[in-house]
Amino acid sequence: MNNPFTMGSGGEASSRQRMRLSLIILSFILYPVTFAYISCPIITEAAGLGIVTGGLVVFVLLFVSSLVLGRLWCGYLCPSGGLQELVRFVHDPRLRTTKMDRLKYLVFLGIFGGIGYAIWSAGGLSTIDLLYRTENGISILAAGGMAAFLGPVIIILIFTLIFGRRGFCHTFCPIAPMLMIGRKIQSLFRWPALHLAAEAERCIDCGKCSKECPMSLHVNSMVRSEEMENSECILCGNCADVCPQGVIRYSWEVQ
Repeated sequence: MNNPFTMGSGGEASSRQRMRLSLIILSFILYPVTFAYISCPIITEAAGLGIVTGGLVVFVLLFVSSLVLGRLWCGYLCPSGGLQELVRFVHDPRLRTTKMDRLKYLVFLGIFGGIGYAIWSAGGLSTIDLLYRTENGISILAAGGMAAFLGPVIIILIFTLIFGRRGFCHTFCPIAPMLMIGRKIQSLFRWPALHLAAEAERCIDCGKCSKECPMSLHVNSMVRSEEMENSECILCGNCADVCPQGVIRYSWEVQ
């Protein structure tokens, strides 16, 4: 049984991973409080009335952040990522296949296309109501609340258990393509942004970086080719923290 908290050999590196995992798991624990505010049905319903909700603002901020921070959200704060990290305590096979990775783009087009159509049908957005339908809070025990909360949780668990480590992120998450588009825009214009860099000549091919990558990426090959940019990388820094030679590091330098 793997323990995601036992990464690295101690010191600053392992402390960073303990902090990261604590943050992302806390994000999932708080999901019963926050789920209604990022609910796609609520966002779409409000958009059809020309209303900007708090959830829509969150999506916009996530996209803007991806222009500089890539998929850091996925590695440090995403509630679904927190649930998948918890699954790793008891079930941690590497990703079984990448053949379904494109499915998330269809999910992305379906959800965000629906929001876009709702905005168009309303003639644009004219009102801001950050607490739309949640002025007095919302309980998962309210009518429809349990289904709205448990539905995404069950879907995340199913994809993770079927496809392996971070299977939902690879296969079904609609947020991932949005952040990947932001990263592509940054790569096109080449402004400074957070990324991973490596010194291939120091690599001893121990393979720890690939073994411990939450996204099951072949990090060792990425290091050897000095091509650390990968659209599926969530910038968690785990590869940097388990490397005994300190080959991988965070960087803001223009690539």
